[in-house]
Amino acid sequence: MSVFTAAADQSVCTPLPVLGRDVTVPLVTGGEVTYAALDYAASAPALQRVWDDVAAYAPYYGSVHRGAGYLSQLSTDLFENARRTVAEFLDCRAADQVVFTRSTTDSLNLLARALPAGCQVFVFETEHHASLLPWQDAQVTYLDAPSTPLRAVETLERALVGRTVSAEGGDGPALVCVTGASNVTGELWPVRELAAAAHAHGARIVLDAAQLAPHHPVSVTDLDVDWVAFSGHKLYAPFGSGVLAGRADWLRAAQPYLAGGGASRAVSRRQDGGVDVEWHESAARHEAGSPNVIGAYSIASACKALTEAGFDSLVAREEHLIRTVREGLAEVPEVKVLSLFGDDAPRVGVISFVVEGWNSSHFAAALSAEYGIGVRDGLFCAHPLVRTLLGTDPQTQGECGAPEATPGEKSLNAIRVSFGAGTPDEHVERFVNAVRELVTEGAKWQYRTEEGRCVPAV
Repeated sequence: MSVFTAAADQSVCTPLPVLGRDVTVPLVTGGEVTYAALDYAASAPALQRVWDDVAAYAPYYGSVHRGAGYLSQLSTDLFENARRTVAEFLDCRAADQVVFTRSTTDSLNLLARALPAGCQVFVFETEHHASLLPWQDAQVTYLDAPSTPLRAVETLERALVGRTVSAEGGDGPALVCVTGASNVTGELWPVRELAAAAHAHGARIVLDAAQLAPHHPVSVTDLDVDWVAFSGHKLYAPFGSGVLAGRADWLRAAQPYLAGGGASRAVSRRQDGGVDVEWHESAARHEAGSPNVIGAYSIASACKALTEAGFDSLVAREEHLIRTVREGLAEVPEVKVLSLFGDDAPRVGVISFVVEGWNSSHFAAALSAEYGIGVRDGLFCAHPLVRTLLGTDPQTQGECGAPEATPGEKSLNAIRVSFGAGTPDEHVERFVNAVRELVTEGAKWQYRTEEGRCVPAV
């Protein structure tokens, strides 16, 4: 399959080449500027290496698992090799399964469908909605936001000690769901310690690695988690693909996530007119329909690219960018950076903040329109966490990503800047300078609310 492998000529001392790095955008004040994409936490740009690999494969596209022809066999081989590449990237155990899904959200909903009867789920209120909400059909305990990593472990241990006794006697099955890195604050969570606490009390644990895997190595074996979920579009691959990897027993025992071709091993009619189905026990059990071979291959390509670049170098460079942003924001008294664990907590390149006197949507709109900088404003699909950090009513309703006040009114949302392996120094330096200039001099343009968003007035 070397025909589909692009050359890895990227220097670990510089940003990895990504799509869109030379795109220019117009400014409302006149002229154009190279776009500074600082919204990696929502979707990271695809690596050029990944795009080249996909383009090299595209002429050989064929149906997976269903054809005798050469292209079909080639695509099937590529798809299954991608599964092995992801397993190696995650340092999975020999018996673990790698299931290709659509996203982190899809992966965690799949696992939620596979929970044994009577399973109790424990999840911190600080989670992204992708890992906060899928467990609605189970008995869920929502844990309060901890103020330190140690408090997180202590909170989980107390909850597990007090969990409900099952009808059959004993504690019954339990699952803990936790993020590896917050999509709001970027702070790293004590995954290994939480896994140890879960296992000590007979529970399993699933790691939401959507924000962790693009920034740090993730070892299922070393962290001792039972499952890990992540999305391709945050790992420098195109949209539409994700992974759920981990223990096979609950997945094999569950009804297929989707019923259809590919998930079934054999189907026959019964004399009473019904249908008998024998389902696969492999990962195919939960991959019904024609697989997204390009999505799986792009994830595998991204895994290889990050591994070859070396996480030590990637992490060191990202820490430099984090320092640049945090030190720059610290020089602006009107800026308040949001944090659970404090300034010294280790983190990835995700930083959320509010600016005194500014509605966050207004500030983000000005960054885009006047400086060509793309950030995100809102509650980041983590409403309870952001409400807690902002000190507002955690029950207040809000739409993901939408502002809740017009310019000049009290901001009930925040601004998030996020970056990673493809971010050049110039982008974060431009961002810091733009924040300082907006706070000291104000916006140069007038803005209005249109369909719930703050936009430049024409």
